[in-house]
Amino acid sequence: MTIVVIYHNPACETSRNTLALIRNAGVEPHVVDYLKTPPSRALLVEMIGAAGLTPRALLREKGTPYVQLGLGDETLSDAALIDAMIAHPPLINRPLVVTPLGVLLCRPSEAVLDILPDAQRGAFVKEDGERVVDAAGERVR
Repeated sequence: MTIVVIYHNPACETSRNTLALIRNAGVEPHVVDYLKTPPSRALLVEMIGAAGLTPRALLREKGTPYVQLGLGDETLSDAALIDAMIAHPPLINRPLVVTPLGVLLCRPSEAVLDILPDAQRGAFVKEDGERVVDAAGERVR
């Protein structure tokens, strides 16, 4: 059984599409609504490292207190950026997905296909109508 965790925001179209792609592979992931249950600092640091990201690369600007907190200041340390994300979970970009094959910020949503160990079970069309998986379960490029 494949264990997949998605740090999800149900209000986000990209996050919903990513979740649907995971389910299209026949996997029911552990869904963490990270706005209600944010990761611990240690887990966030671990996921950032495993994803090959920097804390700045995981920061979300749109719809967050990014500007009010002055997070555009390039002199801020990684620790300060992580502190801000822990204090204000909307600053954590999403969806972050953890599978046996790695951790990935799945933007665009079809990026999740790169770390799902299980094949797609059929066609998939994103909410905006973009076809990303064909009827044979193959990624449309």
